[in-house]
Amino acid sequence: MGVQRSRRTAAVVLAGAMAVAGVGLLAPAHAAERNQAETEQSASFERGHSSKPPPKQPTATGYGGAVATVDADATAAGLQVLRRGGTAVDAAVAAAAALGVSEPFSAGIGGGGFFVHYDAKTGEVSTLDGRESAPATATEQRFIDPATGAPLAFADARVSGLSVGTPGTLATWAEALDRWGRFGLARNLRPAIELAEDGFVVDETFRSQVAANAAIFADFPATAELYLPGGGPPAVGTVLPNPDLADTYRQIARRGIDVFYEGPIADEIAATVQDPPVRDGATRNVRPGDLTTGDLAGYEVIERDPTVVEYRGLQVYGMPPPSSGGSTVGEALNILENFDLGAMDEAQALHHYMEATALAFADRNRYVGDPDVIDVPLAELLSQGFADERACLLDPDAAAPKPVAPGVPDGDYSGECATAPDPAAVADEGSTTHLTTADRWGNVVAYTLTIEQTGGSGITVPGRGFLLNNELTDFNFAPTQGNAPDPNLPGPDKRPRSSMAPTIVLDGDGDPLLAVGSPGGATIIGTVLQTLVNRIDLGMDLPEALAAPRLFQPNAVNTSAEPAIDGGPLGVILESQYGHTLAPTPEIGAATGIEFLGRHRLQAVAEPVRRGGGSAAVLRPRR
Repeated sequence: MGVQRSRRTAAVVLAGAMAVAGVGLLAPAHAAERNQAETEQSASFERGHSSKPPPKQPTATGYGGAVATVDADATAAGLQVLRRGGTAVDAAVAAAAALGVSEPFSAGIGGGGFFVHYDAKTGEVSTLDGRESAPATATEQRFIDPATGAPLAFADARVSGLSVGTPGTLATWAEALDRWGRFGLARNLRPAIELAEDGFVVDETFRSQVAANAAIFADFPATAELYLPGGGPPAVGTVLPNPDLADTYRQIARRGIDVFYEGPIADEIAATVQDPPVRDGATRNVRPGDLTTGDLAGYEVIERDPTVVEYRGLQVYGMPPPSSGGSTVGEALNILENFDLGAMDEAQALHHYMEATALAFADRNRYVGDPDVIDVPLAELLSQGFADERACLLDPDAAAPKPVAPGVPDGDYSGECATAPDPAAVADEGSTTHLTTADRWGNVVAYTLTIEQTGGSGITVPGRGFLLNNELTDFNFAPTQGNAPDPNLPGPDKRPRSSMAPTIVLDGDGDPLLAVGSPGGATIIGTVLQTLVNRIDLGMDLPEALAAPRLFQPNAVNTSAEPAIDGGPLGVILESQYGHTLAPTPEIGAATGIEFLGRHRLQAVAEPVRRGGGSAAVLRPRR
């Protein structure tokens, strides 16, 4: 298939307007099905978000469809759409729109993401690249201070117009619905509109996120009005509405997404980026950006061939560049294919997982970027021959000194442990969210979306109710690869490298087995990889695989370790016997997943504790 680009046309606007009127548009293969569903479900959809969200439970097993997100309101929105005849894509869009209300510091229409879809009718896995893109005027010097010639401090770059990329989230929703949905965008936005009107209940995770960013939020009146009521973080248990976002969603529902990309909202986004609305008396130097209405009007969602590797007889599909998730998870799995992790004790298996991750990260940092701008040797990075050459560097008994050098993916794998010169860069960090859905027909979605840091740029478009991303800080500010070219420097219309790793696993017959993903910046790769190893190699069921303590080794001197490992016997073994250096971190990732248990039975799984715990639900619960 290669790469297919999708522009918004008048048909997209027409689709939104007709959906409000109860008329659906869809690709020919689904048109009749969608029109029937639109008619049959019209009355029940009128109730919107009237039902209470399900209890926040981390695991649900049953039939008919499943949703797993970080938030009970978002899970309820997705489940509501499934109950009324929607597909996994309809549910994913409804849940994502609700997350824009209740999880606004990790997701929203001011950001972007990566969408992986399994089509039960065709057996095909497809991906949509909805990553934010740099303005047409961006250069490699974007984050270099002209006064000093040095890179800007990250905090200064983040809280600025310079960090804001062209959002891709809405365009992704529209494209996914056009290809695989039964309902229009307007109908799928209804639960989120009512959630924004009525408000959601603030929990401790939300309150602590506001508190951590309060100084930034206070400098932008539109952000402070939303998230600092009374001048401080909202109290746990209070109800927080977002009427501006409800109105924005309504306008999009009535007029289609071109109101966002080419209409008045586009004008307001560009004006906000070019002249960030800072409060009077603020001392923060908020640099203006250069995003224009032309950048918004020209944005394209790109369909790309998924990455795929075979692991233990399973087909593991992921997101290709500019995400490094699929290539890095895939390469690490190929390396681990050389070792029988299931025959090892826990410490041995985790040692191999960490070393494989470090090797794959070295190659990620050297070779992966936007494939429309640089030449990414993706086929070689995912080849078993290259992985076998890298695996010969993995000492089963000792951690290699970090950082390890990247490999040479040149197609010549003679058995020598070839490496390239120069060390690799340390990975990025960020905040995202992930959701997983499946429907009664067997379609599956793994969707990771983001506005980058917790709270993005901190800048809210006045009167619109959504934060703008700081995604362009995912670019490297200055070259990181020594004498080798850096694949991830800023450039015009370029998409920054990501670590998002929405993943779908098919069994030996080509049927879906697992779908999984996580937020967490670069740690996403480790979370997804460790979850797969836990489930496939170490005999854990999916709830155990998600809940297990995590480690993350991004080819750095220190390995991040959650308290259950860092403070326990396992950590002692990893340090004293294998030579790893562990650094404590409160938590890594916040995954969700769905497993197909056979005979149409599904298990939806979310985190039991991390980020306050997630929410999993199925249409017809049954053990």
